[in-house]
Amino acid sequence: MIASIRTRYEHTIYASYIGYITQAIVNNFAPLLFLTFQRSFQLSLEQITLITTVNFLVQLCVDLISVRVVDRIGYRVSAVAAHFFATVGLVGMAFFPDLFGNSYVGLMTAVVLYAIGGGIIEVIISPIVEACPTEKKEAAMSLLHSFYCWGHVGVVLLSTAFFALAGIQNWRIMACIWALIPAFNLVYFSQVPLYPIVGDNEGLTVRSLFGKKVFWLFMLLMVSAGAAEHAMSQWSSAFAEAGLRVDKTIGDLAGPAGFALLMGLARLLHGKYSDHIPLKQMMMGSAGLCIVCYLLAGLSRNPVLGLIGCALCGFSVGIFWPGTVSIAARTLPTGGTAMFAFLALAGDLGCASGPTLVGFAADASNGDLRVGMLLAVIFPVILLTGLLTLRESSVVEEG
Repeated sequence: MIASIRTRYEHTIYASYIGYITQAIVNNFAPLLFLTFQRSFQLSLEQITLITTVNFLVQLCVDLISVRVVDRIGYRVSAVAAHFFATVGLVGMAFFPDLFGNSYVGLMTAVVLYAIGGGIIEVIISPIVEACPTEKKEAAMSLLHSFYCWGHVGVVLLSTAFFALAGIQNWRIMACIWALIPAFNLVYFSQVPLYPIVGDNEGLTVRSLFGKKVFWLFMLLMVSAGAAEHAMSQWSSAFAEAGLRVDKTIGDLAGPAGFALLMGLARLLHGKYSDHIPLKQMMMGSAGLCIVCYLLAGLSRNPVLGLIGCALCGFSVGIFWPGTVSIAARTLPTGGTAMFAFLALAGDLGCASGPTLVGFAADASNGDLRVGMLLAVIFPVILLTGLLTLRESSVVEEG
């Protein structure tokens, strides 16, 4: 069994799937507890907003550092370290608020630690899978990113079931349970085979990468993709509970769980039909749907329509991130670690700015999250504009 794990690339892909499940836990467990944190630790809405902001800003910084560090220490060491930080951060979420003199400082320390793990995972997993000897790279990338969605669904469903059975006051136990997944994958990644991302001395230098105009267009697309996805996913639980006035269990199932389920479905469908529908056309159609979803969530006074907007938004944003990565990898095949790291950096910038805009706008509007949702429509608008520019560019081939 051990020999099989060390020689078959399928195990590399399986470990990568679990890596994205870990990423989903890191990004989506805490938002389920935003209002619980607010009540338990007497936090303001602005302080709660900073949990998401700090998470993605730390990931952004890690992305930037990874441009130089990952190639030096190797992908295996990076993968093991990423899952170590994620494990410690999730366990720390349960214990640090009580161990530190200031519960908010303890909570944010845990956030920083698991964000370090999440940032490394985001940089290394896509190129690890891209380097595996698989056919249909676009489909493989989309399937890989779908596991983030299934992880997101699992986080919401299992956490909601636990809270319903054991009580929300026992959320610390659930944090420790979720920490078992990165702890397992830490060991798994230490054994699987890893393949070179690009050949020796074949990767573009940072200066060469920065000199390509299409690279900056991909950076804009990644910022918009991250913002459009996480502005909704990070706030959908609180939006359903406080903005739409629905029961937390129902809100979590119809909001975050519906969002993640439909996002995963979009990625599976893309993986299946990638040979039949041009990727950029699919992304442009998704951007249009995303605009409609944000408007529906922000303008509707009907809780059912608001929840439909939240859930459908997941389907609309599903292929933004993996689609952009796939087009970039095809357009700049020698981009190497630097390209993937900068794309992840841009995505994390969007992941931080999207939820932050929603939170601050709501705080300035006496807690009305609808205002934040309406402002967030700017992100799919920018993404659609960028895709139209990319479509007109002669640099990228259709297909």
